[in-house]
Amino acid sequence: MLDSKQFIICVIPAWNEAKNIEKSVMAARPFVSEVVVVDDGSGDETSNLAARAGATVLRHFINRGQGAALETGNEYARRKGADIVVHFDGDGQFLATEISDVLAPIIRGEADVVFGSRFLGKKSNMPFTKEKIIMPLAHLINYFFIGGTLTDPQAGFRALSNKALNLIRIQNDEMAHASEIISKTFKLRINYKEVPITVIYYRYGQSFFKGFKIIKDLILSNFI
Repeated sequence: MLDSKQFIICVIPAWNEAKNIEKSVMAARPFVSEVVVVDDGSGDETSNLAARAGATVLRHFINRGQGAALETGNEYARRKGADIVVHFDGDGQFLATEISDVLAPIIRGEADVVFGSRFLGKKSNMPFTKEKIIMPLAHLINYFFIGGTLTDPQAGFRALSNKALNLIRIQNDEMAHASEIISKTFKLRINYKEVPITVIYYRYGQSFFKGFKIIKDLILSNFI
């Protein structure tokens, strides 16, 4: 439960997540000051259900991509003067009880960015091809374009202090934003830490097609 005096905003990007968003918002609320759902052009009841669950809802009228949704949430947090922002998914893959673990290094002053990692000891039912093919490729891509990587190069569960939030502006609208945030953390020499997280897979996640699209976005982007 939230025991910090800091103003903490949880940003949840969502696209057609009517099935899961209400549960995700309600699970996250006890651990943060405010939950913000960025509805990225959904065609279902995502916005209404998120609001009913107690979230602040921001809407994109068209589907712009997860990176764009996160930056919309980040900009809202900047304007509100948030001390910490947490990025959390609306599809039920992450455990809200682990929000405290991701926040802790920032609250203790040990880091300004905290990355959740699926490869630091907690078990995950990650699909075989994702674990054995896509993740190793992501490591290679990060080494090639960024000059370094993390134990988990693509996890979307992370936290940024106010300092990091104001230094890191997400430019990539789609899935390459994860590598962009890592890249900017490294280049700007922002103190960071990784913590173990649990991920529960109800569906595959990025397809091979999306995996190669991330590579294309990295090549064409101007943040690397």
